Amino acid sequence: MAWEPDYISGLDLGAYTRIDDDIDDVEIANAITGASRAVDERTNRQFGLLDAPAQWTYTAWPDYERGRWVVTIDDLMTEVGLVVQTPSGGVTTQFTLEPKNAVAKGKPYTRLAFNADAAVYPVSVDGYEVLVTARFGWLAIPVPVVLATKLQASRFLSRRESPYGVAGSPEQGSELRLLSKVDPDVGVALRGFGRPRRVG
Repeated sequence: MAWEPDYISGLDLGAYTRIDDDIDDVEIANAITGASRAVDERTNRQFGLLDAPAQWTYTAWPDYERGRWVVTIDDLMTEVGLVVQTPSGGVTTQFTLEPKNAVAKGKPYTRLAFNADAAVYPVSVDGYEVLVTARFGWLAIPVPVVLATKLQASRFLSRRESPYGVAGSPEQGSELRLLSKVDPDVGVALRGFGRPRRVG
């Protein structure tokens, strides 16, 4: 897998929409990529997985209620290759990945909390930078994400028959204006997969 991949294949969408020829392959591919990115936008996350660990920079913030520094990170489901470096103390293991039961529930870690005595000090006007090396992402694409992508991609395909955003027929009383947002059923499928906008 890769970061921000297509969440379904052309064969998946072809079967879902009952298209059994290759005439529409380009349009199908475009609809799949567009739908995958629409899912990302809706949930404020992506569901791919880095091919190898990468070092990304995050900003720590003080959780005064808990008395420790916390870093909001991109989704993480594997600790293989995980390395955390603070500007003041170098590589450290004085942290806990949170939520603690995330992976057991099939969800990713989204933050790390430093132990109360861990050294995290500012080194620039940009804030308290922390370097996290990890293979960020999801180990598998969740089934609801696959379904949501099929729904949204099939909707994108159907827009060829309604280029002005209106489907149905006014004569038959079935006219429907397509809204400029994801399909309502996509929103239903993705409940519980959204995350706050603050990452980094």
